[in-house]
Amino acid sequence: MKRTVLVALLTLASCEAPQVFPGADKRQNTSSGRIEGQVVVSSTARGKLVLFLYDAARPPPPVGTGRPLTFTVVSREAVFGTAADGDAGPFTAPYAFSLVAPGRYLVRGFVDANDDFIPWYGVTADATKGDVGGAAIDPVTRAPRVIEVALDEAGQPVPALDVPVSFSDTAKVPLDRPIFEFAGVTEVVTLAAPKTVVELQALPIIEGVISQPAAAFLLRFVDDDGDGAPDDANGDGAPDLWPHVVVRKLADGAGPLVDENDLDRNGLVDAEGQDYEHADGVADGKPDVVVLAAGIDPTEYAALLFDAQGRVKVTPTAVTHLKLVLLPRAFDASTPASPQPLRTVPSGRYALTVIQQTGQTWRVPNELSPELEGASGLPVIASQGVVVQVP
Repeated sequence: MKRTVLVALLTLASCEAPQVFPGADKRQNTSSGRIEGQVVVSSTARGKLVLFLYDAARPPPPVGTGRPLTFTVVSREAVFGTAADGDAGPFTAPYAFSLVAPGRYLVRGFVDANDDFIPWYGVTADATKGDVGGAAIDPVTRAPRVIEVALDEAGQPVPALDVPVSFSDTAKVPLDRPIFEFAGVTEVVTLAAPKTVVELQALPIIEGVISQPAAAFLLRFVDDDGDGAPDDANGDGAPDLWPHVVVRKLADGAGPLVDENDLDRNGLVDAEGQDYEHADGVADGKPDVVVLAAGIDPTEYAALLFDAQGRVKVTPTAVTHLKLVLLPRAFDASTPASPQPLRTVPSGRYALTVIQQTGQTWRVPNELSPELEGASGLPVIASQGVVVQVP
């Protein structure tokens, strides 16, 4: 009996481990990397840190309109411990993003000083007054750092380690988000020729989980070249201005907040969807991101936007209403750097997004729309369900 057992053990010991082959399911074949490092906070603000991971090709506002791929939270206790009020640090704590696919990324975030960040809704997932912004920054150029998760020779992701993310009171958010309503409009703004002019009115909201009493627009001429004169990057003869506005077509029959050709709401253009004829008579066979020609008319405030020497003011001017001009022209903005004019303006409903220079945004319609009937306990505000309608 003992001899039999010994032979069996020797036989098992001499066997090699069976080879394991990946299956055909790509989801089981994917190798992921990670990005990690330290947050460094030089601020008197206190609160949890919210960090967002973005595809570097789709940066977030104000540079682009990209949405975060994921986010992580570092607790207040982990960062600030028992630090006294008024102590500006610097404070440090570790952070990490796991399951990161190979690619190039940006990291942005903020100190949630008001403890009002709720990631599940657009109306509660952005910085508000008193929060402190931060980002992964190149230490030499001070530009946003592009973080690469590369592949090694074996095809395995190489983690990006020791990536600091810096926060400073110099990036403290001065106002709440640019919450707005269309003055005098309760349901629909109808696009008409030759143009439609409506007033956007700042709308403070203090109701339910939303407490943003300092809603306003931060108005400023764009002067990226620093010559003191307003820029005109698109050559349309009108000075470029903050805030930016985007009027995008909504999907028909897919819910009140769903963008056309982004039915899964991931911020990427769907592989299949509506394709419209371009002004040159060509339909390229790819789904379009349809936006209207729109902008802010700054005439009323123009004098306030220059200093005593007639140069563009570096700091923006806070105002509570803006004149919005909508034109009956549409573009395919699926390639944001070179939007292509469409032959006609597609009929349907459109949503308006206001983008501040701070990167804060507000969009109407949103989750406060009466059409959603207070879903998940959010307040219902009639003006937040208004759409731009193209007949």
